[in-house]
Amino acid sequence: MTSTARTSYTSIPNQKYRRSNRRSRQRCNSLDSDSQSLSALGYFKMLPLEIFQMVLNYLSVKDISMLSMVSKTIGNRLINYISTPSGNRRLLLQDFHNLELPSKREGSYILEHYKSLGLLLKRCTLLSPTKDRLKYIHKVLSEVSCFKLNGCPSPLHCLGLQCYGVFLQILTAGWDELECHRVFNFLCELSNLPRKVQTVVSSKPGSARKLELRIRLYCRSVLLNHWIHRSDSAFWLTRILKPWPMVNQARLLYIIFGPVSSLDGHVVWQKMIEGPTDETSLKGLADAIKLLYDTEAREWTADDVISLVDELSVVPREWLMENNARLLILSGNSICFTFMASKAVNGRTLELARLMVFLALVCEKDLYCMDWAVKMMQKVCKVFSTPGERNNFLQCVENVFAHMIMDMLQAVLSGDRDEEDSSFLNLFHLVNAQANFHKEILYLTMRGNSSTV
Repeated sequence: MTSTARTSYTSIPNQKYRRSNRRSRQRCNSLDSDSQSLSALGYFKMLPLEIFQMVLNYLSVKDISMLSMVSKTIGNRLINYISTPSGNRRLLLQDFHNLELPSKREGSYILEHYKSLGLLLKRCTLLSPTKDRLKYIHKVLSEVSCFKLNGCPSPLHCLGLQCYGVFLQILTAGWDELECHRVFNFLCELSNLPRKVQTVVSSKPGSARKLELRIRLYCRSVLLNHWIHRSDSAFWLTRILKPWPMVNQARLLYIIFGPVSSLDGHVVWQKMIEGPTDETSLKGLADAIKLLYDTEAREWTADDVISLVDELSVVPREWLMENNARLLILSGNSICFTFMASKAVNGRTLELARLMVFLALVCEKDLYCMDWAVKMMQKVCKVFSTPGERNNFLQCVENVFAHMIMDMLQAVLSGDRDEEDSSFLNLFHLVNAQANFHKEILYLTMRGNSSTV
């Protein structure tokens, strides 16, 4: 009993001792945590916060970005600094319009600044969820009016959207697709981009010229222009286009990449309808089509892209066939052949023959090798399932050449000539195109015959 009592007596203090020990450990852990927080500041722990922020004013943005990687504690202090009035003045440069100053190299200095700022905020918010990172960054940048779709009164002479674009490119580099989807949705919510796109694609072309221009500048400068890898460019262009029906995709593609006036930057809707255009007017559209046709654009099939090209050729009305042919040449061999093969398979032989003649005409005008056009016709001929269909196509090509020459000759003889005498010049190019086209066919035939002898 004595022994039992003694055992019972000694067990109680042991339990109390354990609870007391736990409390003391908690106090020690709290002290350790505070000391670790202070030690994470290094020598900066000796400085008051105001002096620490004064020191930051002597560091470049790149140096501050490197400093943010030292510890989470310093990163938090830098986040607080960025949100202060002095940090805002220091980091959020808004000299977007003084592009004529020679010392500023046409704005390159401010673009580099926002690249560095993007890296700084990327590192400071590294441990936060994507949603919180975007909210914080929006809070920091929300006062910069030139970063908004309708924010700048002179968007053509402003680097604001380009700075916003390079900032976002650095910030989101290396993020996975799910995070980038969230970024796009966040930007759409801030800019109200979907509603504005709905307005321009459902209105008469040119009726909302200022809004068309702002959508073009926002999409190109913020979302598309600054990516190094084609897969990234394809991802963002897909995000812009895919929510819309095909006919609206074509309209939107023309708004973003189509020709614009050199005077006011507005989209020129009649360019492809009124007369032959040059490569410069079509290059943006051709590059976008190639980007979507690329294997990196996983959400697009070949049929999708060909349908988009078909819809594009009637925006806002049916293009001149020469402009359509020039776009196909600039889009590359694969797209050109797939587009023509689609017409062959669907029995649109006369359209295909006219397109073939205009491909030859563009090769003549733009000094491309005519044997390219002949080889393209050879490939298309193999698509036809029977010799009769192939022979009908070849006959149509010759008929189109003949009819076009007669029509142009009639225009020349009628005397209806403009200042540039374009009727005679068009006839000259077409006759030369036909001659060089048939010359390449003869060369090809003779080489084939000599190899069989």
